[in-house]
Amino acid sequence: MPQQFIELGEGYGDVYELLELVNTNQSRFHQAFILTSSKEEKKVASLAVAFKPVGESKFMPIYICREGIPYIEDKPSKRQKIFEESIEQLGRKAVVVEIKHSSIFSESKLFYQYLIGIMRLHHYIPALT
Repeated sequence: MPQQFIELGEGYGDVYELLELVNTNQSRFHQAFILTSSKEEKKVASLAVAFKPVGESKFMPIYICREGIPYIEDKPSKRQKIFEESIEQLGRKAVVVEIKHSSIFSESKLFYQYLIGIMRLHHYIPALT
């Protein structure tokens, strides 16, 4: 099953767009992620949601708000809180995964391939078939 990241942006409004995608596609919801990374000793989070394919399609979209949210483990930001609360309303919990920061990759495409590999390895998303 091919998976692809669709980047929404880093801003405050982008998180609300991601949450609206979750609310309008509840039946397609597969998994939510809080992806944490560090750059110059500053920790940031990316929020992402994977959806099941539509109909006969085998395409799995993964929407992401990349590295725009400061991350403090014991003091989540407002954006992270509303994301986690929305996922909990579906009876699920977001998976927190520590990853490498996207700045170490020469292209964002390589960064997203790296993320897909991690997600497949840990069985958060299905293998490529």
